[in-house]
Formats: sequence, C-alpha cells, structure tokens
Amino acid sequence: MKVSIITVVYNGVETLRDCIESVLGQTYPDIEYIVVDGKSTDGTVELIQTYGDRISRFVSEPDQGLYDAMNKGIGLATGEIIGFLNADDMYRHNDVVTHIVQRFAETGVDGVYSDMMYVDRTDLNKIKRYWASGTYKHGDFLWGWMPGHLSFFARKRVYEQYGTFRLDLKSAADYELMLRFIHKNRISLAYLHETTIVMREGGVSNANLTNRVRANQEDRLAWELNGLKPYFFTLTLKPLRKIIQLIHREQQRPR
Repeated sequence: MKVSIITVVYNGVETLRDCIESVLGQTYPDIEYIVVDGKSTDGTVELIQTYGDRISRFVSEPDQGLYDAMNKGIGLATGEIIGFLNADDMYRHNDVVTHIVQRFAETGVDGVYSDMMYVDRTDLNKIKRYWASGTYKHGDFLWGWMPGHLSFFARKRVYEQYGTFRLDLKSAADYELMLRFIHKNRISLAYLHETTIVMREGGVSNANLTNRVRANQEDRLAWELNGLKPYFFTLTLKPLRKIIQLIHREQQRPR
C-alpha cells in the first residue's frame, strides 16, 4: 500500500536536510513524499530543489501557518496511509515506514502510533527524554492520554470521513484532531511498541507558563468543539500525564 509522508516547512534550511534524508532513506518501496513550504526566504526552497523528482510533490506558497500547510499536504496525498514528519525531526531508522505498514497489515486498523524520543537541538546524539505512549484503551483521553502526533499514521479515508486540522486552534490543533478521530469517532487503533521518531527538543505550547495556560485553554476548547465533556481533572492531568509519558529511559521491544 502506498504511504504519503508530508513535511511542512518555513525557513527551515538548518534542519530540513536531516528530515528529507531520513524519509528518502526508508526501505519501504512505495512512499509518496510531499513537501509543503510556506514561501521560505532562507535557502529552504533551493535545498528542496536539489532533490529533484526524489520528492514526489513540492509546493511553495504563502499559507496560514503550520496546520494550513498540513491540510494542503493531505489534499495532495494519494497514498492509502498518511503520516507527517516536521522539518526539525527525523525517523529513527530506515525501516520505520516498513514497520508501520506491517502493523497496519497485521491488524487492519485505521491508525497506528508508536513512541518518540527528544534530542538536543544541536547534538543529535544527546538524548533528552522519551515519549512512551503505551497501549490505548477507550477513555484514556479523559485521563490525559494522547499519542505523539508525529508517530501517528492514519488511513486517508479517516481524514476524508472525519476532517482535517482546524485552523481556529494553534498549539492544540493536533490534539483536537486526535481527540476527534480516536476518542469521539473511535477509529480502530494499534500501537507499535517501538521508538520511531527523533525530535529536536523544543515546543511552543510548553515554552513558558503563559503558553502552557494558553494551551490548556485550547485543549478545553478542543473538547467543546467536539461536543464532548472532559472530567474536571482531565485538562490538569494532561500535562502531568505527558511528564509520565516523557520518561528518561527507553521501553521498547528489540527490533
């Protein structure tokens, strides 16, 4: 089955090459690689162009931000399965997509997710922490659970049926989408017990207290927009649960 991988970027020339190489180095034979650029001015466009037709689709035009660009990528995708890899990030090894597809094939599910690890922005060998998602049970979102978004692959039909990213949310748009897919509409889901994503450390929603408060407000709005009611402690537990998920050791089965 064809897999569409989408990278969105704006002025990301410093890190984009690592991202692109990790996608192009995948052993899985049927990958459609889509890069959506927000009209970069720092050499990003020129870097992408050096890869020629190794990148399946390339768009460079102004957008309304990260999630607008992601939605453009979804619209361009022709694969049965869709995944995202941001310009700062990489796949951990060359068999990631192969393992993801195998999990889809084994289970027949609508979505597959796995684990992620965070590294220092400049020293990629310096591992800072792990995001160990664990096996999902319905209702876990009420207890603050969510998978790492970049580790989440879904069938294109899920986006066609339940929609794409909301542009009226900022830091919580990925949370809202997974809440809508997984908790509200109960898509079938499988866990790949493996660290597949390497992320450079950083993040807007957790950068400071003000951003954390804003993110918490958006998380609440995500529930309201879906006609859902969290427990009184759900949104307080979510950042605390993330701390538990972001353990400083790896828990995965040997490859």
